[in-house]
Amino acid sequence: MTALPQENSRYLRVQRMLDSGAMHQASKLLNALAPAEIAHLMESLPITEREIVWGLIGDQDGEVLVLLSDEVSSELIRKMDTDELLAAAENLDLDDLADLVQELPETITQEVIESLDQQRRESLEDVLSYPEDTAGGLMNTDMVLIRPEVTLDAALRFLRRLGDRMPADTDALIVVNRNAQYLGMLPLSRLVTGNLSEIVAEVMSLDVMSFHTDKPAREVANSFELHDLVSAPVVDDAGKVVGRITIDDVVDVIREEGEHQFMGQAGLSEDVDMFAPVMVSAKRRALWLGVNLITSFLASWVIGQFQGTIEKIVALAVLMPIVANMGGIAGTQTMTLAIRGIALRQLSSSNMRSLMLKELAVGLINSFIWAIVVAVIAGIWFEDINIAWLIAAAMTINLISAAISGALIPILLDRFGVDPALAGGVFLTTVTDIVGFLAFLGLATIFLL
Repeated sequence: MTALPQENSRYLRVQRMLDSGAMHQASKLLNALAPAEIAHLMESLPITEREIVWGLIGDQDGEVLVLLSDEVSSELIRKMDTDELLAAAENLDLDDLADLVQELPETITQEVIESLDQQRRESLEDVLSYPEDTAGGLMNTDMVLIRPEVTLDAALRFLRRLGDRMPADTDALIVVNRNAQYLGMLPLSRLVTGNLSEIVAEVMSLDVMSFHTDKPAREVANSFELHDLVSAPVVDDAGKVVGRITIDDVVDVIREEGEHQFMGQAGLSEDVDMFAPVMVSAKRRALWLGVNLITSFLASWVIGQFQGTIEKIVALAVLMPIVANMGGIAGTQTMTLAIRGIALRQLSSSNMRSLMLKELAVGLINSFIWAIVVAVIAGIWFEDINIAWLIAAAMTINLISAAISGALIPILLDRFGVDPALAGGVFLTTVTDIVGFLAFLGLATIFLL
């Protein structure tokens, strides 16, 4: 979540007030912010100051909780008593409430559910019955349904009667038959500009897609982007409308996916708290440091097999990192492209071969260009044409290997159910290091000794 300059200035003012002890002024300014702004501020504060700010928030605490990262919200929830949690959940939209109760202790969850009226309780239980990362888990059951035989005049009068009960972010009415099966959408723009004597069936839009409850959230987000949707209905196996998804829910999915890809490159979760306790952070990172240490020992073992060669030709020790690093960068470029293709469902078994061939061609071209550049520099540096040809050949081998590995590793990891964004970098580094060292030192052993 990125803060605008004006928002940054308000955050700084709140922090200055906290530092000076002006709690009343800080509370007043804090509660003038939108819930998303408060959530951003809280994630930007060390734990001690975060707890102070949390105590100053008024009746927006529920909305703030659902906008915080899972790790931050879980820590706050752990410190709240039952009455506070019930109050926080009281006025939330159904989709936000569904997100919140999944973070609550089971006993509190049951109390929250029992505190709702029957209709709202049944709706919440329906949403909770679907996995969080599906269309059913994203949807909100607050929606306006309308029949196709109704006139626009009757539809307008119905909306006026709803008044403040109109669901938030309503941009269209969902048209259904008598069995509540999806037929189309009636945009509010057509409703207010159409002839009031016309019926809904004459002006409704038939090209707005619906999403099955089991459709993955990532695919829903892709469809919203491709078709410029603001909202869309969610249907069950019988085609019956059970809810709707709005653009604000989709933006959250896109943001979380982007954070996941970015943080995954370092072996971290997108929900990690920047100001988590030292021991918690150290323990979390130790696992991936250990994995990297194992792969580093593997690369070192390969180097150790050529210790005699390195002792006789010292220039090899100087040039080895160049071969490995160039392979790592080239492989990362390809792997990032492949992970993006997997995330967007653009890469599959049908076009995988085309990607492999394309990346192989790119690797060949780049290896040819940069092998010549490095060969010239190494030849001049060490005044040895043999070293120049050697590093050129090793770099060519490693860049081609990196291109193939960068495309293949994410596909294989995804096929075996392993997140390529999280584990891909470790495997790729291992491959490019080992192949680079093996090619460079192996060729040197064969041709220079």
